[in-house]
Amino acid sequence: MQTNTLFSPYTLGHATLANRIVMAPMTRSRAIHNTPNSLIAEFYAQRAAAGLLITEGTSPSPNGLGYARIPGIFNAEQVAGWKLVTKAVHDKGGKIFIQLMHTGRIGHALNLPAGAKVVAPSAVVAPGQMWTDSEGMKDHPVPHALTADELQATKAEYVQAAKNAVAAGFDGVELHGANGYLLEQFLSPHSNRRTDSYGGSVENRARFVLEVAQEVSNAIGKEKTAIRLSPYGAFNDMPHYPEIDATYSYLAEQLSNIGIVYIHLVDHSSQGAPVVPQAIKETIRKKFKNTLILSGGYTAERAEADLQSGAADLVAFGKPFISNPDLVERFKKGSSLNDKLDVSTFYTPGEKGYTDYPVLA
Repeated sequence: MQTNTLFSPYTLGHATLANRIVMAPMTRSRAIHNTPNSLIAEFYAQRAAAGLLITEGTSPSPNGLGYARIPGIFNAEQVAGWKLVTKAVHDKGGKIFIQLMHTGRIGHALNLPAGAKVVAPSAVVAPGQMWTDSEGMKDHPVPHALTADELQATKAEYVQAAKNAVAAGFDGVELHGANGYLLEQFLSPHSNRRTDSYGGSVENRARFVLEVAQEVSNAIGKEKTAIRLSPYGAFNDMPHYPEIDATYSYLAEQLSNIGIVYIHLVDHSSQGAPVVPQAIKETIRKKFKNTLILSGGYTAERAEADLQSGAADLVAFGKPFISNPDLVERFKKGSSLNDKLDVSTFYTPGEKGYTDYPVLA
């Protein structure tokens, strides 16, 4: 198949992307003391030929640092660290959005800084365990249910983090509303059992997500504000519920009204999760008037087909970018991919399995 559309430029809000290839956000746990560094800058710069890079999940709050060694963007040191990253990418001609990921109830106090706590819409524990560098695997704790005041303060943290991201040189922010983290915890009646205006009905459960999107848009511009969603995703204890379709249909319509620049829709079925039904993808495509990014187990050929059919405007690739820093060039040349992924180094500190994958001669 001729892969022409994949390599055509694309206008995303205020940014002109060199191609339709997006590097998906991937947690890599290299941020020592939760602060980006020159090694992280090198990783993103190596992959800057993608039309758009989306960073690993980055916490807007000390409370959201649920995993070991994930970065934040809520203090001056972190902003300075991210400036290294954005400069390295922009120097290569790339564009980069930061993904704001508050882990909510998916975390452990041992991974949080002093004074922070594991929070959620409701005090509903997630089954399973979390790695901590100090004591190994630990059970997820019962999270602290956000009070009305804490909920507003958490929203303000997203807004300040978005402002910090712009100050650090990012081209925009992607709100992580997927994969069972805080924003999706509000969407699901399984994790959100609130009885105030943020719980109960579809509209109430979507309220926090939409208010964050609106207020971030007001702060930095809707053309720099985006979101990632994973309807039917089961990751991090997100079981199915009867109103899934109604929830995401409503979200797509309301997010379109706000005018955010893109929805990034992820389908993890290639990794064993339930398939996202075609019908909900089409509903979101119809109701959301701006850019749609699809991701999940794509090949270049399948991406080209979905771009040509109009199913998506951009396509994101995750794991292939880990072991192929020059993925865009390999796609262009029709070269084989380096599929020797070292899974043991996905989340370990240091350059091994991070910046040392080979490129084409």
